[in-house]
Amino acid sequence: MQEEKIVNPDAASVIREAMPDDEYLYDLSELFRIFGDSTRIKILYSLFDNELCVGDIAAILQLSQSSVSHQLRILKDSKLVKFRRDGKSIYYSLDDDHVRSILDLGMEHLEE
Repeated sequence: MQEEKIVNPDAASVIREAMPDDEYLYDLSELFRIFGDSTRIKILYSLFDNELCVGDIAAILQLSQSSVSHQLRILKDSKLVKFRRDGKSIYYSLDDDHVRSILDLGMEHLEE
């Protein structure tokens, strides 16, 4: 592989030094991959200002409970949603305000 001549070596040096480790960038790309599924986005928007159980999410989105449960497991493993148990019921909500911010920024970007 032939190395291209760098036009701005000072900028290239600064960028190379500031570049996060590959493992960190891999984790970041995995996080964004989670947002690449419209069903998961719908679930996240359902939870934007609400705490809901699987049955409610399934009814709202007209999906099966098993499909919603599967997607919630992915979202929970990615630390995008959290849950709390109330007796036999489990309620889901967004994990924190960062998730709201990501969704807000995405929508803002689309509306420009």
